Amino acid sequence: MRELGVAVIGYGLAGSVFHAPLIAAEPRMRVAAVVTSSGERAERARAEHPGVRVAPDAEEVFADAAGIDLVVVATPNRTHAPLAMRALGAGLPVVVDKPFTLTAAEGEQVVAAAERAGLLLTVFQNRRWDSDFRTVRRLIADGSLGEVRRFESRFERWRPVTKGGWREAGGVDDGAGILYDLGSHLIDQALTLFGPVADVYCELDTRRAGVRADDDAFVALTHVSGVRSHLWMSAVAPQLGPRFRVLGSRSGYASYGLDPQESALRDGRRPATGTAWGTVEPEHWGLLGTEGDTHPTPTEPGDYPAFYTAVADALLDDAPPPVDPRDAIAALRILERARVAAHYGATR
Repeated sequence: MRELGVAVIGYGLAGSVFHAPLIAAEPRMRVAAVVTSSGERAERARAEHPGVRVAPDAEEVFADAAGIDLVVVATPNRTHAPLAMRALGAGLPVVVDKPFTLTAAEGEQVVAAAERAGLLLTVFQNRRWDSDFRTVRRLIADGSLGEVRRFESRFERWRPVTKGGWREAGGVDDGAGILYDLGSHLIDQALTLFGPVADVYCELDTRRAGVRADDDAFVALTHVSGVRSHLWMSAVAPQLGPRFRVLGSRSGYASYGLDPQESALRDGRRPATGTAWGTVEPEHWGLLGTEGDTHPTPTEPGDYPAFYTAVADALLDDAPPPVDPRDAIAALRILERARVAAHYGATR
């Protein structure tokens, strides 16, 4: 079996917690190189991935790409497009963390470069493999909800004290703020379920002192299909609403809490063949039904490992990518329309 060598550019939260462990869990891949300028992160990479090559900057990897079959861009948002273009220029397929790029126009340029080079390009929209989202997809597909009329989705946190860093202190040119951070997931999920959007409404606020970027947002989408999606993102929610609330012509579904995979990865647990991963205990299942007649319905297991399984399939067997980068461009267009709508106080 051919083993694909992967270079992970950036070894912060995204690179070390999300990407590298999932790459290592795929039998046809290995973490061959890590790019980080941090001595502490370099030592952690060497401990977690014995034999890994550690480079202080991406150019060192691009200049000598022997043994590298894939580049993963897991760096701050403003660097996504330049690094993806550099990797493609070096003849290397690319996975880019979300948000794909800062603008839809940038995204189009990266996609065009990948198509000219005939190289794989995909975007790490891992929340498509969340346990609760997979459950919503199942309930829609099997008709349990009937015709969906309203889709409510929330990523809310209670962080009254700021953590610092570019996501809070940066500006639009950095891709900072909660709209781009969490909205990239919520909008991708809504588009995946219900398709193109006719109208976009948005409210954006900066609630905490010392924060430059938005930390509280609401986006309302009217899909061409007629479904309405209401999406909340917040770092200042002292009480958390349902993660999903989906209302259909036959029944509704509501779930609380987050998919367990992120916390498992943060705690150092790793997916492995033959072991349970991403499962949700029955006491945390969502409720399906109508007022006065609801019952728990099994939650599908989360499956983040499926992303890199699909990447390996695409590279080795010419399968389609797990996420079409043009889906990410569609989401970026919604994010751009949302910012304009928030500025003018009208739909766009």
